[in-house]
Amino acid sequence: MNEFDDLDPEELEALLEEEIEQYDLQNRESAASLTSAGIISWRDLPDADARAAWVELRSWVEWFTARYQISGTIVPNCWWKHGILVEELSALHTAHRALFADTDSGLGPIGWHERLPAAKQRLKDASAPLGCTAGSHQDKKPRDWSTVTDEGDWTAWSTQAHGQ
Repeated sequence: MNEFDDLDPEELEALLEEEIEQYDLQNRESAASLTSAGIISWRDLPDADARAAWVELRSWVEWFTARYQISGTIVPNCWWKHGILVEELSALHTAHRALFADTDSGLGPIGWHERLPAAKQRLKDASAPLGCTAGSHQDKKPRDWSTVTDEGDWTAWSTQAHGQ
């Protein structure tokens, strides 16, 4: 039993409406906070929250790769050193939580399994150029923009929308 069991449906609906009114549903961040999906923007993640996020993702990746028999050529042991794999696996983790949540209509698990082959292909495509295998890690130098953009040309270009 919980505190809401004694409420009639109209009282419960009123409480839910009050709660939802606190959020701007046109604002993606506000609307996202209504879910328990816990989306992580690795780019914006504060260091203070990093350890918990990494530990949770690692636990899920280890479960996921064992449960779905994902090979080391698709998700190498050094996955956490490759931003593209972190982003893909994090997105899968978020989707898995959302699709298997208690609040799901019941179609989430089948939706997850329908999307899984495409996700595995994306992981495979992302892993292939890395050069890592189950036993070794290859550091790849990330693309560097610091010397390739002509700042004067960029400034002139970026003052117009160029949408038409």
